[in-house]
Order: sequence, then C-alpha cells, then structure tokens
Amino acid sequence: MKKEFFVSVLISVITSITLAITAVGTLWIDGKKPPVPLIIIFGIIAVVSTGNLVLMRFNSSRYLARIKSDIVTEGIETLNNFPGAIVVIRDDGGIVWANFAFNEFIEGENVFNQRIQDICTINFSEFNYNVNVTVPVNDRIFSVTKKKISNKELSILRFDDITEQLTLADEYHRTRPVVLLFIIDSYEDLLQNAKETEKAQISVAIEQLLDDFIRGTGGILKKLSRDRFIVVMDRQFVDTVIEEKFSVLEKAHNITLSERTYITFSIGVGMGGNSYEENETIAKQSLDMALGRGGDQAAIKVENGYKFFGGQSQGTEKKSRSRARTITNALQELLQNAEKVYIMGHRFSDLDSIGSSIGLAGAIQLSEKKVKVVVDRKQSLANLLIENTLKNLDFKDLFIDVPYALERITPQTLLIIVDVHNKDILESKELYEKAKTVVVIDHHRKVVNYIDNAVIFHHEPFASSASEMVTEVIQYMDNVSRLPNCCADALLAGITLDTKNFVMRTGSRTFEAAAYLRKIGADTVEVKRLFSSSIESFRRRMQFVSKAEIHGKYAIAVISDTFDDIRLVAPQVADELLNVSGVEGSFVIFKMQESVNISARSLGTFNVQIIMEKLGGGGHQNMAAVQIKNVYIADVKSLLYKTLEI
Repeated sequence: MKKEFFVSVLISVITSITLAITAVGTLWIDGKKPPVPLIIIFGIIAVVSTGNLVLMRFNSSRYLARIKSDIVTEGIETLNNFPGAIVVIRDDGGIVWANFAFNEFIEGENVFNQRIQDICTINFSEFNYNVNVTVPVNDRIFSVTKKKISNKELSILRFDDITEQLTLADEYHRTRPVVLLFIIDSYEDLLQNAKETEKAQISVAIEQLLDDFIRGTGGILKKLSRDRFIVVMDRQFVDTVIEEKFSVLEKAHNITLSERTYITFSIGVGMGGNSYEENETIAKQSLDMALGRGGDQAAIKVENGYKFFGGQSQGTEKKSRSRARTITNALQELLQNAEKVYIMGHRFSDLDSIGSSIGLAGAIQLSEKKVKVVVDRKQSLANLLIENTLKNLDFKDLFIDVPYALERITPQTLLIIVDVHNKDILESKELYEKAKTVVVIDHHRKVVNYIDNAVIFHHEPFASSASEMVTEVIQYMDNVSRLPNCCADALLAGITLDTKNFVMRTGSRTFEAAAYLRKIGADTVEVKRLFSSSIESFRRRMQFVSKAEIHGKYAIAVISDTFDDIRLVAPQVADELLNVSGVEGSFVIFKMQESVNISARSLGTFNVQIIMEKLGGGGHQNMAAVQIKNVYIADVKSLLYKTLEI
C-alpha cells in the first residue's frame, strides 16, 4: 500500500513540473517574456514537490527498516519461545543456533558448534528435506523434519515430541481383539472305540489345557461343540503365543489315547480385522488352511498369504467314507450335464497323476461319456504307464496334448484336476482358466495359491495318494462294477508310488483301496514292471547315493550331471538315502535347464514340506520339492544348509 501511495505522489510531482515548464515554454514561444513572479512560483512548486518526494522516500525507508527490525526481533523471540524444539544447522551438521525448547530437552547443554549427529541418532547424510524421521532423544521419541533456508547453506530441523502418540498407538495395537478357533483333529475317529470314562478324561484334559492357555491373558474361552473351541484375547498375548511358536500344539501331544495315538489341534487365528465378526471370518479361513495341510498346526493370515506353526506330526487318518460318497454323488450330477470331460494333472506327471487320471477316465467311459486325459508326454515321468494303457483298444485315443485340448474346450466341458491343487504347477494353467466347470481331487497339503473356484474341491491331506481317493470315488459310482485291468493297474501303481511300496503314509483306507483294485483285476507283477529302470539309471542312482554327504540326521546328495531321466533318478536317490542308518531326511540337489531343483524325503519324524516351503516349494510332510530359478547349484546347497541350520 505504501509503495502504491509513493508512486502516485511521484506521478503528481512529475505532472506539476511538466505543466509549469509547458506554461513557461509556451509564453517564450509566443514571443512574450514570462513574468518573473510566475517563474518564481513555478520554481518554488518544483523545489517543494521534489523535496517532499525525497523526504517521503527517506521516511518510508526508515519506517520499513524499523518495521523489518521489529519483525525480525519478534520472529526470533517467537522461535525462541516456540514450544517445539528448533535448531539451525550447517550442511555438515554443525549447530549454529537452537531455541529454548531444544536446549531444554537436551538438558541445557551448550550446543553451539556441536554436531547434530553427536546429540541425536540421526543419519544426517541420508536425511532428506521435507521427510519425517523418528528419532529417540533422552527416553523421548521425536518426529524430525528438515527444511532448507533459502540462499544460505543452512537448514532448519524441527523436533515434534510424539512419545504420547506412539504410546497410545502401541496401547491400541496391543489391546486389539484376536479370535482363535481350535478344533481337535479327527475327534470322532480318535474316540469312536474309547470308553465313556476315557472320553470324559480326555475332554477334561483338553479343557484344562486350554484353560492354562488363556490363564493370565484376560481372555475368554468358549466350548462350541465336543471338538471345537473359540478363544478371544488381546493382541499382546497372541504376540507372546507366536513368539513361543504355539507351544500349546506340543502340549496337546501329552494327552494320549494309546502308545502311538495322541490329541492334536488345528488352530485358526483371526486378527487385523475391523470388528469381531471380521476377525472370526479370518480365523475360519486360517483354520481351513491348517486343516487342509494335515492339521496339528496353527495358521495366521498375513498380508502376503499365511504363516504356519507346528505341523510336525503325521496327522490322523479319517476312517469315515461318507465324504467320498457325497463327493461321488455330486460328481455324477456334473457328469450328466457335461458335454465332455477333460482330466488333467500336474506338470512332469508321475504315476500317481497319470494313474488316477486313467482310473477315473475308465470309470467315466463306462458311463458312456466322452473323456480325454490331457498330458504333455514329452515331459511326463509315466510314459511307460501311458504306453501300457494305449495297448487297450478302448483307450487308444484317450490321451491328448495341451494345444489340442485348448482348441476344443467348450463352456460345457467338465475339467477334473487330479493330484494337484496349486495353480502354478498345473499341466496347463491356460486350460484351467478357460474351463467353466472345475473339479479338484487331491491329497497334497494345502498351499496358499490353491484353486479357489472349483465346484467340487475333494481334498484329503490324510490320503496316501490321488489314486487312493479316485479308487474310493469309483466304488460309489453307478454302473461301475468292474474297471478294465489297465485302469486297475494304473491306480495301484499310483498308490504304490506315493506310499513307497506301502511303507509311507499308509492307513487302513489305503489297504482297502488296494484290496479293491486287486479284487477287480489289478496285476501286482505288471505294476512292479512299471517301476523298472534301465541298468544305466540304476548305476547312476548308486553312484549318486555313494557320493552323498551325511550331516547328523540329514543326507544330502548333489547331482551335477544332466541327463534325460534325471527327474526320475533324483527322487529315487532321495528314497535310497533313507535306507541309511540314522538318516531321517534326505535332500537331492540337481540341475535342470533353467532351475536348480531339490527333491526332499523324510521318514515322517520331521516335516520336509516346511523346509521346502521356506525355499519357495512345497509338498507333503515326508515328500516335497522346490525349483529355484537363475541360481547355481553351490548357492542352492548353501541355502539348504542354512535353512536346515547344519
């Protein structure tokens, strides 16, 4: 405003002088001599106007200087008394000025020319402008912001005390409610032959264990049914349970029914939701994952999937076949409405994948429904079984490749996926994505990236193999009284492979399925022939077994050579290493075209699935694998050693 007033006065003075000069000049031009008084008057006007202009300019400058001085003084005073700590520093971190609040929270030390790095734990070289950094100072927490002072090599740091906010936030986090769902694995099967007094003792022991679990937490425990419980407690106590890796799982093993039978829990944890209802939903999802992986473990849903604890026991076989009967009825309804059926397994298909596919295809074909098995024979590990099946004239056109299936699949095609539920390792993920109706039959422990849109998801992690599950389904199918012999052979071969000749993962239902197959014509000699290998493969296998390293209870073999049947030889080497005295787990590392693979086996005393999951793979408790791309064999070996903590 003052500047505008000064400009208007300046214009008025210039105008007045111009008019005076013009008037005097006009008289001279007309030949008339201007009167002396007039010249004097105009001179006085010019001198006075100029003087006033100069004086005004001087007074304005003096006024502005005084105002600026007052403002600077007031600003410095304000910064000194500002409740937040402020300090001015050089680019090297040296302190040139600090206000009263800063001096106060560092206990009044003389900070001039000290370095800010010596007073606060600030990594000054990485401290960017306009970015908040949390810094602890004398038992308090501060949020520090750095701003540049223009035209100078100085910066301002502002310290805001956020100790109380962080304390409240931590208190809020620690007291958030968490829902835990407990289920006793296979409760009915475990106690079906127990006396009433034994059942009562077991029930009391379980409830006592859970009472001990929540004691001191302020949480609540509610029994929902004979085998289900719900627990609600604060997050701070759940964090302690997580640190202890859910020791309640191990404690449950102390509740025994016999020498080899004990109680196991599956636990689903629901936290991070906005309400009790949302946390309960998350807990149910987590519990489904724990059950799908065989039980005896806790599952927590995290941002990128699930985190698991426990899972070391073999689990308990479910003896009831009611689920298989229900699944069969639902499957037959889908078959009636389907135009045709495709059956598909996993990549690098083995005897279980192909065997279960052939067996199911044979049963469906007896129902006079068009059925095909989709397989990449160039990568299959079961070509001998495929060739054996093709000898039967009724199955000469049974197998098709992926491109053929992709061209001919229709919205009315039923796709049945066997021996796999992981989307990433299907024979053809594209075929799965094009299918409108999908059925899954699998026995592998549930993974995070499972097929979640299946109309029927028949998943039994306690089953020995997919072939066992398919055999049970076939027994309840209409119009299937007797399978062709090649189908019975294929199913028995699948069971034999995954049970390691009926040694691993066998239950009463496994032998019942094998007995049924033998009854309808399965030839054990023919099945044995499917496992035969060349003398070259046998020699290689023995060579790699002899070079294996023994580290405690682990045997580790490295196959640096590459040959055609390496995918067959590597698992066989792992199986052979389990025959070594004192070895409870074996790992065979071998090189493929674009990846380094590990084939892992165990006798069931520890879970190789957990080991392989840490490396990005998966599988079963006693049979798992992983593929790691773009690495060297030596690096994978070091990574395995580190994971095993040898």
